[in-house]
Amino acid sequence: MTVTTGQSKLGMVLRVTSGNFLEMFDFFLSGVYASYIAKAFFPLENEYASLLLTFVAFGAGFLMRPLGAIILGAYVDILGAYVDRIGRRQGLIVTLSIMAAGTVLIAFVPSYATIGILAPILVLIGRLLQGFSAGVELGGVSVYLSEMATPGKKGFYASWQSASQQVAIIVSASLGFALNAWLAPAQLDDWGWRIPFFIGCLIVPFVFFIRRSLQETDEFLARKHHPTPREIYRSILANWSIVLAGMMMVIMTTVSFYLITVYTPTFGKSVLKLTAADGLIVTICVGISNFIWLPIMGSLSDRIGRRPILIAFSTLAFLTAYPALSWLAAGPTFPKMLTVLLWLSFIYASYNGAMIVALTEVMPVGVRTSGFSLAYSLATTFGGFTAAICTWLIAATGDNASPGYWMSAAALCGLAGTYLVYRPQQRRALSGANSVETVIGT
Repeated sequence: MTVTTGQSKLGMVLRVTSGNFLEMFDFFLSGVYASYIAKAFFPLENEYASLLLTFVAFGAGFLMRPLGAIILGAYVDILGAYVDRIGRRQGLIVTLSIMAAGTVLIAFVPSYATIGILAPILVLIGRLLQGFSAGVELGGVSVYLSEMATPGKKGFYASWQSASQQVAIIVSASLGFALNAWLAPAQLDDWGWRIPFFIGCLIVPFVFFIRRSLQETDEFLARKHHPTPREIYRSILANWSIVLAGMMMVIMTTVSFYLITVYTPTFGKSVLKLTAADGLIVTICVGISNFIWLPIMGSLSDRIGRRPILIAFSTLAFLTAYPALSWLAAGPTFPKMLTVLLWLSFIYASYNGAMIVALTEVMPVGVRTSGFSLAYSLATTFGGFTAAICTWLIAATGDNASPGYWMSAAALCGLAGTYLVYRPQQRRALSGANSVETVIGT
């Protein structure tokens, strides 16, 4: 069935991003509620060590993402989902199943006080399942949106993948704010933090129904040859330089994203010594800001090109991340925290609005999902440990603004990756590999 009307395209966007919302909602919960998970599953006398272990477990899920990108992105023989061969829709259903299994496991695991060492082990397994799923989820969604986009609007359409993640951040932080208001601290520590995980489990069947109604993209259906797994792996190896450059571009996105969202509630409460509600309100505002700026900057990249935006905002991140956080750390208040985080949100969302579609464009057509997912997943093995790295940096240096160093380093990676992707010889190579479409934004 061919999709031609604006209304049906809107429906497709809502269906594919709703599943992405659920997967990312489940995935982010472990970070947003890290301080409570630390008490339940990693109870150490040293609060810093307990929190660090929790963030390491959160980051461990990202170690599975490259494996998920390679296996799910190319071929899952048992489940029959071969994203770059059989279709985008089936692959998205498979990833949802695996993510749901990980979330159910974390939601129902008894605490350390009840079952001992088995508790953190089971939580870690749940995180690994979530990471395996997420390894191809973002690539599958981004490619789907890019392929269904109307001509000249790929940046705008692809940006809704990231925008749906912001809804997940807003909802998870809002739930946290409500729970803080409704429950006593002891109740929240004991069982209240599990409520968002239960909610994530309950809405899984609804998203399954939505994703089953997804239509395949016209671009995918029009393709005469769908590569075999061996051809996909061979193509990825042949294009390793593109995957590596793409990974460097994504590092800027993942580090800044997890710094301003997942780490923010803990940063506000444990480091800046503001209230838990302050940190959650800032996180909600950051999610709203991201949601607004992502499609705007994705659309702007359709007009002026991806490269100028990528260069401008990775440079801004490098120059301003530490000074902004240093100003905040010198005298923490809610207004200052909100101002700094909204500035970093503007930088992140502007860069990412152009980066997502750029990454779908630079990958060879036949391995677009697996190539995108592998580059993105390799980058998240760095970005996913942002909360743990920030916690360690602050403890090691005694400087509460030291996470700015980590974001500045990520910005340098983004600049280098942008240069490698858009250098003249790479443009010519990409034009030959993807001659059926426009590869680089004007």
